[in-house]
Amino acid sequence: MTYVLALVVLVLALPWGVAWLVRRLAALLPPREACWALTGAAVLMAGGTIAVLAGLFHVPLLASLERLPLGRVLEEWPAAVPAACVAGVALAFQLVLLVRRWRKHRSLLKRAWQSAGGGVHDGDVLVLPGDEVDAFALPRYRRRPARVVMTSGMVAALKPGEHAALLAHERAHLAGRHHVLAAVADLSAMVHPAVRSLTKLLEFHLERWADEAAAIAVGDRKVVAGAIARAALAGAAQRRRPDAGYPVLSATTGPVPQRVEALLLPRPAAPQRGARRAEAWGLTLTVALSTVAAVAVAYGLHEYVEYAASAVRGG
Repeated sequence: MTYVLALVVLVLALPWGVAWLVRRLAALLPPREACWALTGAAVLMAGGTIAVLAGLFHVPLLASLERLPLGRVLEEWPAAVPAACVAGVALAFQLVLLVRRWRKHRSLLKRAWQSAGGGVHDGDVLVLPGDEVDAFALPRYRRRPARVVMTSGMVAALKPGEHAALLAHERAHLAGRHHVLAAVADLSAMVHPAVRSLTKLLEFHLERWADEAAAIAVGDRKVVAGAIARAALAGAAQRRRPDAGYPVLSATTGPVPQRVEALLLPRPAAPQRGARRAEAWGLTLTVALSTVAAVAVAYGLHEYVEYAASAVRGG
């Protein structure tokens, strides 16, 4: 059973390597595909971790279902009961973290809607009075439809044309349901710490996705770059909202200089895009094979118990 334990340890450590591969993969992909790759990898990493822990936790239970005496299990694998206890504690701890994180998400969204309660409706836009410089996408909450929120201070800070660019950016967040992707990755990070390195990167690529969508909507990448830079500079002097980030996505979040630079740079040539695509496919295959290994180990634990039970009954 030593090799099984070694495989379990390997799979639990594997997400650290997978996270490195996914970060490299995201750098090769367009923003939208990078977001899906990061979110999908976060789910697979979390799912693989849960599968292995659940497999360890169920070893004594599976043995009892197979009518295999616990003493016989301990002869084959002395660490079975301690490993099951550790796995059970880890699963319970993860459940607590997930519930607390989900409740925090709902609380932040409720507070954001309350702060926008005094806004003036202008179609799908809520304009808040005041000198504060801010703009963000507010997802649907209960029966309230999704809205783009913009303060009067932000409207005054932007030049003609930049207002439409910023609205297009925030509308892209809502249309792409970016808050859902951010939430899934954030909750997955409660399962395995390696996923946490992907959440900030996902935030950057979600903003890049919205930047590119806004550039298509207004037809001018320079106008979008100017709107983002001006909005970020105008809001730099004020205190950052305590609820910034998920579920409230703002055009001024993330590394703004890199986003502006990406909008101003020309697209890579076709041969460069082909080479990047080939490397991306190779990394995607590696990530998929790595994460599937976790599920295979969990299944292997079940098969091992069945094999041990049949050996005992045969002996």
